[in-house]
This record gives sequence, C-alpha cells and structure tokens, in this order.
Amino acid sequence: MNSINKNGCSVCQPGKENYTTYTTKLGRKRVRMYQYDYRTEDGELFSCCAPTLEVCREKRDKWMKNR
Repeated sequence: MNSINKNGCSVCQPGKENYTTYTTKLGRKRVRMYQYDYRTEDGELFSCCAPTLEVCREKRDKWMKNR
C-alpha cells in the first residue's frame, strides 16, 4: 500500500503536493477516493479527501484564497 504519511504524519515537503488513492464503500458501491496533502512554502499543511484529484486541487485553491 502506498502512503503519504509516516508514523501518522504527512511527509509532504514545502511547496509540494502528495496524494494516494484508496477505495471505500458507499452503500453497495465501491468508490475510489484521493487522499491529498499540500504543504505551503511556510510549512502550513492542507489535507483533504475527494473523489478526484481535480476536486482536491479545487479545495486546495479555495483554502489558499481564504487563508
């Protein structure tokens, strides 16, 4: 299994993004999700889960705009 964490902490470097996929069950249907981390140049971490990488990046962009 690929992971973007080590000992429960994000390994995301400043100014970079990391992501991995996992599957989960939604009712009877299996759904692929993305776990996404982005760390700003000054070290602040954004993390989310969404059904596509594009949605993760949209959430990150919104977060960046509002911080």
